[in-house]
Amino acid sequence: MALLSSRLANVQPSPTIFVTQKARALKAAGRDVIGMGAGEPDFDTPDHVKAAAKAAIDRGETKYTDVDGTPELKRAIVEKFKRENGLDYKLEQITVGTGGKQILFNALMATLDKGDEVIIPAPYWTSYPDMVALCDGTPVPVMCGENTGFKLGAEALEAAITPRTKWLILNSPSNPTGAGYTRAEIKALTEVLLRHPHVWVMTDDMYEHLAYDGWEFSTPAQIEPRLYDRTLTCNGVSKAYAMTGWRIGYAGGPVALIKAMAILQSQSTSNPSSVSQAASVAALSGSLDFITERNAIFKQRRDICVDLLNKAPGLSCLKPDGAFYVYPSCAGTIGKRTPSGQVIETDTDFVTYLLEAEGVAVVQGAAFGLSPYFRISYAIATEQVEEACRRIQRACQALS
Repeated sequence: MALLSSRLANVQPSPTIFVTQKARALKAAGRDVIGMGAGEPDFDTPDHVKAAAKAAIDRGETKYTDVDGTPELKRAIVEKFKRENGLDYKLEQITVGTGGKQILFNALMATLDKGDEVIIPAPYWTSYPDMVALCDGTPVPVMCGENTGFKLGAEALEAAITPRTKWLILNSPSNPTGAGYTRAEIKALTEVLLRHPHVWVMTDDMYEHLAYDGWEFSTPAQIEPRLYDRTLTCNGVSKAYAMTGWRIGYAGGPVALIKAMAILQSQSTSNPSSVSQAASVAALSGSLDFITERNAIFKQRRDICVDLLNKAPGLSCLKPDGAFYVYPSCAGTIGKRTPSGQVIETDTDFVTYLLEAEGVAVVQGAAFGLSPYFRISYAIATEQVEEACRRIQRACQALS
């Protein structure tokens, strides 16, 4: 009898985590490696958030909490949704999990039966299809190329919907492209969804506050109130507040779904860290002034990437609206040879070449469902961003 479940055959390890771990191993072995694989801000958690965590420890708030979040944190989330997104939720409509990934997984596990379909615009965050498959659902990638700015259009959404469609997952600004949907673009999608009342919307708004050049964030339930009762609006503190290791994600949605997610969580991880929850209350309730300052630095890094990568032979790079990623095409390098004589046949070959030749760790587009591209995270020191892009230029110039 086989020990491992057959469902694991449909799930792959996270490529972004793999690249990050490989870069760390090479650094530990003495290689000069610039890691641009992890989606993790290099900034520290804000001081007022750390102070709130320390105070919680001193007060003895180190015990079990309610399984899906403390009342204090849920109140802060309710106030955040109202203040920043114009969304009205009650406490019983809020769930808190151990990171944004658990929130998404809980929702999929609570709602998918075998054969249920989930529409996922591609390129996508690598975990979406695997989570759907692990929950016995069928991921339905919809290709969204450069001609659409890497964004899903109304016609493509309409064409992808079938009687088995259960969810649309919408991520804006996007990981891996940084593409952000405008209000008009979201409105066009919601018009399609209103014609298909069996389709629910799961938003991944994790990069909400990382926006540049006047692009303004909006989320579907905010744009179209008639979708409120079949939308799960998901977010977290990881990216904007530089709290990746604190592991707090949250969502607002219909009471029945939120209760089901809590039941699942009660039999898996139980409550998120009590100290992390106290810190998240301070994050969500405090000033956002530090985000403006940090976004100016992220924008500078983005502009460095776009400028230098577009000067590299064989590469082209769109300028994203938000997040801290760029998603350049390496189509112009396919078919070329490295100095050692290896032919670059795929984006995986290209990123392997970058790591081996120049010590730059990035993630191949195949991991995100659209090739030949690669993802760069510019959430590292500005001088490292510039040095990495110079190395990529050099690597491209060496191809023949």
